[in-house]
Amino acid sequence: MDDAARPSDDIVKTQCCLCVGGCGMNVHLNHGKIVAVDGMKEHPHNKGTLCPRGMAVPEYNDSADRLKTPLLKDGNNWKEITWDEAIATIANRLDDVKVKYGARALAVSLGMNMILSGAVTVGVIRRFLDVFGTPNYFTVDSICYRPRVVANTLTFGKVPIPEPENSRCIILWGHNPHASSPITSSRKIQQALKDGAELIVIDPRRIGYAKKASIHAQPRPGTDCALALGLINVIIEEKLYNAQFVAEHTVGFEELAEHVKAYAPDNVSKITWIPENMIRKIARLFSTVKPSCIVQGVNALDQTTSGFQTARAIAILHAITGNLDVAGGAISISRLRLRPLRLLELVEDKPLGAQEYPLSYSVFGKLIGEGQGMVLPDAILSEKPYPVKAMIVSGCNMVVSWPNSSKVRNALESLDFLVVMDIFMSETAKIADIVLPAATFLESNDILDHFTYVMLRKKVVQPYPNCLPDCEFWLKLAHRMGYEQYFPWKNMDEVLEYALEPSGLTRDMLKYEKPAGLSYGSVNYGQYLEKGFRTPSGKVELYSDTMEALGYDPLPVYLEPSQSPISTPESVQDYPLVLTTGARSLGNLHSQLRNIPKLRKISPKPLADINPATAINAGVSDGDWIEVCTPHGVIRIKARVTEDIIPGLVSIPHGWAQANVNELTSELGGDPISGIPSLKAGLCNIRKVPSSEGDTFAS
Repeated sequence: MDDAARPSDDIVKTQCCLCVGGCGMNVHLNHGKIVAVDGMKEHPHNKGTLCPRGMAVPEYNDSADRLKTPLLKDGNNWKEITWDEAIATIANRLDDVKVKYGARALAVSLGMNMILSGAVTVGVIRRFLDVFGTPNYFTVDSICYRPRVVANTLTFGKVPIPEPENSRCIILWGHNPHASSPITSSRKIQQALKDGAELIVIDPRRIGYAKKASIHAQPRPGTDCALALGLINVIIEEKLYNAQFVAEHTVGFEELAEHVKAYAPDNVSKITWIPENMIRKIARLFSTVKPSCIVQGVNALDQTTSGFQTARAIAILHAITGNLDVAGGAISISRLRLRPLRLLELVEDKPLGAQEYPLSYSVFGKLIGEGQGMVLPDAILSEKPYPVKAMIVSGCNMVVSWPNSSKVRNALESLDFLVVMDIFMSETAKIADIVLPAATFLESNDILDHFTYVMLRKKVVQPYPNCLPDCEFWLKLAHRMGYEQYFPWKNMDEVLEYALEPSGLTRDMLKYEKPAGLSYGSVNYGQYLEKGFRTPSGKVELYSDTMEALGYDPLPVYLEPSQSPISTPESVQDYPLVLTTGARSLGNLHSQLRNIPKLRKISPKPLADINPATAINAGVSDGDWIEVCTPHGVIRIKARVTEDIIPGLVSIPHGWAQANVNELTSELGGDPISGIPSLKAGLCNIRKVPSSEGDTFAS
């Protein structure tokens, strides 16, 4: 049946893309309009349940705030134009930029909702950039997750994932499932707890799961790597490691054992603020209750000066305790085989940031192939190492979500040409030359491969009349620019068939025969026993010769946050408090969803969380307006006084256009290996301001 010809009271099965959970969703239609949604009972991840974000899909898709036609900046105003006019203008401007400055003067940045929406759309975009000739492709991985990918690849040759549902001991480390992935993560953890699993929570905040935990450790933000190395110290000192696995399947254990002697629990306690006896208890529990796994936060651990090294240390914890490739540990899964869409032979250059952060671009010759976006604003403003004059930004609100918002805004405003494609008029879209109205994930097709489960994310309803799926836009732009030989497909359906061919699946099979999706691939327990590890040594590389050859520490080393009472003691008098940013909320995701009334009720305004002791010292009461200042900027925000955060810490969410915490942050002083900015551990000060000043600011 054609997508446009659905009967009344139809139910279409698809997958939610409003967070990383990838929950199966039944969308109820009446004469082509979404009237309700509920969870798919057949879907293995959410088993019939949806979180508030998923339940708000009808309101999200039919929001009055949606962009509904292409817009051209005309002075200080917007002029409505047709898609033909928009694509012709973009094609002409990109051709001009290429002639004048070269192909690499174009950069593209994709946001999280674009990455979540499907691999084939992203593949089409990357193919366009290859044909155009620019390597400058950036995603949200410039801010998070990439350290974990690189660190695990260097250690194991792959990126295993935790399997908490089969674990007997779970460490939630900087991860709050109730707020970030409440259905898939929480369901698995809750089931394990019902089955008697031990729970350890490592988080400076008292999250919901902390109240159920055997141990709740509250470290000083940014010191997680020291804690991980302290745990390794105890496990080796007390001979709690899996001696057989270490002897047969690892290299560098002797060097590791000598290295972690510097991270004795008494030393680590001083760094992290965690009692020495608690460090020993965590190490003993994790290493003796089998199987065990660590479910680590994406943002919380990556966005520190030691982000990469923390990921390496956690990988090593899984390995030396024998919790690798076993049920309930860190496991490997096979993935869907799609035909690659990239045309790498057409691009000669590496992207911006690849020289400074080579491991973020390629590991063991395996191409990650992205730039590090944190170097992009300076490159635009300085025109070094070469000019970047045009950008296409899709589903990425850089002005709010990237650190050092003022610099990001200045860089984007200095471009010759900026195109933003989004569902709503974001702060970044407001400064664009052309704004393109995107279709939502319910208005386009793609393939979602989610932990051994494959599903066609279906076009449930037709896009708004002048909205376009991202893939369709890039296909039209490619054809307009004369790239038909590289883009022989008329529409997304044809691209899907092309990409799916190696898998043995087809679009029609996934749409009609398996509308609820199907299991594809498998969990590979113990695969290393036959094949070893995909590292140069064929073993788990506790000691990395690859890193040493590049001039990096071959073993994980703790780096003090670039701004802290220890690394910058001269700043403590002016900035005596630790600032951590970006805690997740169930009502939104990064800068998204705050305009949806149902979700705005969950998180109605940005608040700065402080402990009562911190509040008393500052003369602040709950609900007061405060000014938060750092060496980089100042914002005004209301205080929320709570026992659920350690004294001396200020926690502010990101993604708000008002009280934009990224006015207080910097891209400098981040992780020296991945380039990820340090957003979890800065310094700040607070002071109470009159309500009239705060109210004026908020308006």
